[in-house]
Amino acid sequence: MPRMRLDKLLSHLNCGSRKEVQAMIRTGRVTVDGAAETDPAAKVDPDTACVALDGQVQRYRAQRYYMLNKPAGVITASRDERHETVLDLFPAGERRGLFAVGRLDKDTEGLLIVTDDGALSHALMSPARHVSKVYEAVVEGELARDAAERFQKGLTLRDGTACLPARLEILSEGAETRMRVTLREGKYHQVKRMVAAVGGTVVQLRRVQLGGLLLDPNLPAGAFRELTGEELELLRQPGVSLG
Repeated sequence: MPRMRLDKLLSHLNCGSRKEVQAMIRTGRVTVDGAAETDPAAKVDPDTACVALDGQVQRYRAQRYYMLNKPAGVITASRDERHETVLDLFPAGERRGLFAVGRLDKDTEGLLIVTDDGALSHALMSPARHVSKVYEAVVEGELARDAAERFQKGLTLRDGTACLPARLEILSEGAETRMRVTLREGKYHQVKRMVAAVGGTVVQLRRVQLGGLLLDPNLPAGAFRELTGEELELLRQPGVSLG
């Protein structure tokens, strides 16, 4: 890619504001390919240059993509004065420019993408793409016998809102029912409202898949990791069919 000013590169890597990184460079805290560089305007190739700040190599990434296993009790927002947000789960130095793709309710757990790529976010959330979202839920109450059929046809909520066809799979039944729900849209509290429309009450909800991307089963609640190249490609593919 084209060569870039050293101060611009370090600012892009969230090492500080442009003014802050200029001061770091001038005081000799930055090296390029092992040699001290004190000129903020020095041009470097982000893809090939080994740039280090205080001895720590700063790896260039055009954009950042993270998988977060959102815990219950955390809100999907960039900042909030009263509640912990999903960005509070990231180190302070890494939050700049990041935002969540879509949202999960405060009491909903599971897969959330956090990135600084606005184009990807728009593509995933665009109503025209119908990207599938898969949830696993624990439900109390007796469900209507034709619940799965009504989901498949596209049921109407109690307030008259019409939903697109969805898939309902019963995973287990007992004192509580465990189910998997696949949607192709994202209306307000949709899973909870759809389940209520067929006689149940959601007591626990977890998103496990977005498009072709599955939540990493080894990622603890509240933890995040970078997406692999293969996972990013799965997100960029068309939404998964309901079959």
